[in-house]
Amino acid sequence: MKKIILCLSLLLGLAGINAQEMNLHDFVVTDINGEKFELSSLKGKKVLVVNTASKCGLTPQYETLEEVYKNYGGDDFVIIGFPANNFGKQEPGTDEGIKGFCQKNYGVSFPMMSKISVKGEDKHELYQWLTQKSKNGVEDAEVKWNFQKFMIDENGNYVGHVAPQKSPDCDTIIDWIKG
Repeated sequence: MKKIILCLSLLLGLAGINAQEMNLHDFVVTDINGEKFELSSLKGKKVLVVNTASKCGLTPQYETLEEVYKNYGGDDFVIIGFPANNFGKQEPGTDEGIKGFCQKNYGVSFPMMSKISVKGEDKHELYQWLTQKSKNGVEDAEVKWNFQKFMIDENGNYVGHVAPQKSPDCDTIIDWIKG
């Protein structure tokens, strides 16, 4: 019996190690211009990953995201937006249309990626990692709505998430950026 418990403990320990070995830097995505974007290029930066939408009640968060990016972005911090049409079809546009909307209405200068799925059977592999404790090693955090925010540390490790309704300049996010 002791051998079985020891073996199970060892296996569970190894599963935990594997979940934490994968990080943000292991992913390659496509940016809003259709170019490959290696997330490993963000090594050394804290990253705020946000699923966005242009026709949502929370869309004005683009303005606050841009303010946070202007105040803190640079060598140590970056925001990455991922347009998604998973909630109420609130992001129906093309990448080109989304890019134009973001620049014209909110002056978005932080990196925007190509539209992806953040939930369901076609959920992008990055969002599988972000939302599953078995993959990120920290917590389950299913995307509840547009503008859910995920915090990733300088080493590409998952830190936590902030609910969609919370402002991008809430204390949780700003304290994390400054910390």
